[in-house]
Amino acid sequence: MLEIRNLRKEFGDFVAVEDVTFSLPAQGSLAIVGESGSGKTTTARMIAGLERPSGGHIVVAGEERGSGRSKPGERRARGRQIQMVFQDPYSSLDRRQRVGDAVAEAVALHRRLPADRLRARVAELLDMVGLDDRQARSLPRALSGGQRQRVAIARALATDPEVLILDEAIAALDVSIQAQILALLARIRADTGTALLFITHDLGAVRHISDDVLVMRAGRVVEHGPVGGVLDDPQDRYTQRLIAAIPKPGWTPRRRANTAAA
Repeated sequence: MLEIRNLRKEFGDFVAVEDVTFSLPAQGSLAIVGESGSGKTTTARMIAGLERPSGGHIVVAGEERGSGRSKPGERRARGRQIQMVFQDPYSSLDRRQRVGDAVAEAVALHRRLPADRLRARVAELLDMVGLDDRQARSLPRALSGGQRQRVAIARALATDPEVLILDEAIAALDVSIQAQILALLARIRADTGTALLFITHDLGAVRHISDDVLVMRAGRVVEHGPVGGVLDDPQDRYTQRLIAAIPKPGWTPRRRANTAAA
């Protein structure tokens, strides 16, 4: 479904992404992990068409996506195939627009439907993410953070995308809500066949959502393979350090000794 070859992004003299290559099969799930500044979000934004690559190839469903300036029709076609869910759903929603209208707007952008079928499609999408008519009539400020992220996912699913990119989509949520969103995404993948590209620094979440994992550092891929193999037997020292930094069960923070004079 998605083939990335030798992807590169420069910002002036700074190389943010260098020679990134990977593939994502139809209905597959891949996590890109790394610390802040590793290039994972820039990679995702190039795939989604939000940044223009400086070099390399992006092939979606067998069709090359050019690195030059795309025409409106081409951007809309890519939007139907690839959708992105961001970390902060509140900033991606119009605060004055009711949830149902926000989802309807996303549907209408790509499909012309009679009013009754549009309403039915909106209800179907909201039900898919665990929301109902009461939330559909609400403004974003009346919803919890988890509910707003569900709305963002519903809007992304409005185009029936082949690939859903999730850029730190659970990072701002409480741990219990994170688990619910991860379970929701797994169910959506199973029900719709949408492939998932999961951008995160949270290695603990990777096991629950991804088949494969790609580790980035300073814009380059340092390790790539099945989740179990990479996380259970990491070969690169950087990956080993990332895994060693994950808090273990029963871990408690060490208190700094009080060295102040009595």
